[in-house]
Amino acid sequence: MSKSATLVIMAAGMGSRFGGLKQIEPVGPCGEIILDYSVYDAVRAGFDKVIFIIKKDIEEDFRAITDGRYDGKIKVEYAFQDLNNLPEGFTCPEGRVKPWGTAHAIYSCKGLIDGPFAVINADDYYGVETFKVIYDELTREKGDRGVYEFSMVGFRVENTLTENGHVARGVCKIEDGYMTDIVERTKIMYRDGKIMFTEDEEVWEEIPEGTPVSMNLWGFTSEILTEIENRFADFLRKNADNALKCEYYIPLVVDELVKEGKARVKALDTAEKWYGVTYKEDKTSVMDALREKSEKGLYPKPLWK
Repeated sequence: MSKSATLVIMAAGMGSRFGGLKQIEPVGPCGEIILDYSVYDAVRAGFDKVIFIIKKDIEEDFRAITDGRYDGKIKVEYAFQDLNNLPEGFTCPEGRVKPWGTAHAIYSCKGLIDGPFAVINADDYYGVETFKVIYDELTREKGDRGVYEFSMVGFRVENTLTENGHVARGVCKIEDGYMTDIVERTKIMYRDGKIMFTEDEEVWEEIPEGTPVSMNLWGFTSEILTEIENRFADFLRKNADNALKCEYYIPLVVDELVKEGKARVKALDTAEKWYGVTYKEDKTSVMDALREKSEKGLYPKPLWK
């Protein structure tokens, strides 16, 4: 009998660079959306529950596709990322329209999670082996080391890029199989045949091939929910001058916990290639890749029968 684990799928972002609700954009040979493949791969890896984090104003469109699709395959729940869901004493500033970030998305799942869980983006294709790797890590027996035992799957940076623009990735430093540092680089792209990043559009620095980067595929125990909640108020106070745009990211919380010695993050490797529709121009290549995988027998057509 497989052990229980939950998959949390963050689907509240609207995808500004794409120009629409890319979470429900058909890309599969039979009209499947990207998160269909994530749920399918999670089910065959062993996950028994999925939580979709969405915004209330996209609920009707989102559920029109997902409601009933996974019946009999996996338990489905919904969490809502609400701009006004803030710690006591804080209110959403007038003019704020963006969600509060990925850590706030998990904060929205309070009360729905009581065991190990993985977190992914709705609009990223992660690959079959990736879900097996994270499920096995989430459900393995762990000794009591006095610290939180988290994990993350590190993709090789060259496997996570698009030819149609820049991407944001968490660049990781790994020592003895554990992540010791993660830095969010918001503009990574091919430039003059090299993988480069910049923070100011003037100075570009190279990222070597093989460098592990985070694609927001994390493995957590339920304690992370308490840590996110306890640190959220402090984050809001520190960013009061940037309250319209600041975002409370998962890597920020994880990095603090690691540096405080309260957690360690096992780095799991994958050679899978990422696919995603960051830009409208990416859609064709994603559709081609998924059609090829189906033709090779990796996925049935249609995916959900």
